[in-house]
Amino acid sequence: MIANYHTHTTRCHHAEGEDRQYVETAIERGLKILGFSDHTPYYYDGDYVSGVRMLPEEVEGYVESIQRLKDEYKSQIEIKLGFETEYYPKYFEKLLQLYAQYPVDYIILGQHFLNNEVGEIYTGRPEASADRIDRYADQVIKAIHTGCFTYLAHPDLCLYEGDSQRYRNAMKRICLAAKEAGLPLEINLLGMRTNRHYPKKDVFRIAADCDCTIVLGSDAHRPEDVTDPTSEQTARGWVDELGLTLVETVPLHSPIKH
Repeated sequence: MIANYHTHTTRCHHAEGEDRQYVETAIERGLKILGFSDHTPYYYDGDYVSGVRMLPEEVEGYVESIQRLKDEYKSQIEIKLGFETEYYPKYFEKLLQLYAQYPVDYIILGQHFLNNEVGEIYTGRPEASADRIDRYADQVIKAIHTGCFTYLAHPDLCLYEGDSQRYRNAMKRICLAAKEAGLPLEINLLGMRTNRHYPKKDVFRIAADCDCTIVLGSDAHRPEDVTDPTSEQTARGWVDELGLTLVETVPLHSPIKH
């Protein structure tokens, strides 16, 4: 890998290591581009607080840290500032207003919850409800249509244990929407290295049939995971086997439409 755009920090409450450690490890491993995309904050109604993302008041410190590192290491590596973001229709416009206050290079779409999160379960938990997989596809497609996202992280995160044809249909709808929008799909290396239910080869077979573009994402929650040679080799094997179109770098665009 020469670029990884999927990197977290301790602000999300389930990652470890200092920001600087991620950068220095990336340089040691030969990366040319390191994108930080920690779990975005959201402004929720009432007193709900998510335990898997930074708080809105932590954004300024996050941005300042990444900007300092970007300047300090500019002769050794290109550092980008981003967020991994769900599409929550009720709160999305307010989130974009927050992003507009900072030099955000990109956001990636990672739909961990449905609707607006509050009262919903994690999409990676097993569920046989046909309604759930259809809602997942619908919400991801609506997110794609906003034009705000640079790529779709772990498109196969939703763990559906119902009718296999319904699942394939939902994944095909996502792949077709991504293809139409020119939005790459991520083969998630965290899922590979930790033996999760994703990435699914069958989903990327559908992506190949739809002629989708593919990117590899380390989804690093520890500095040592900014690259993952073993999982990368497996993922590249899928690319060759399935005839996928892999890009090593991704054109980034700001989520803010000027």
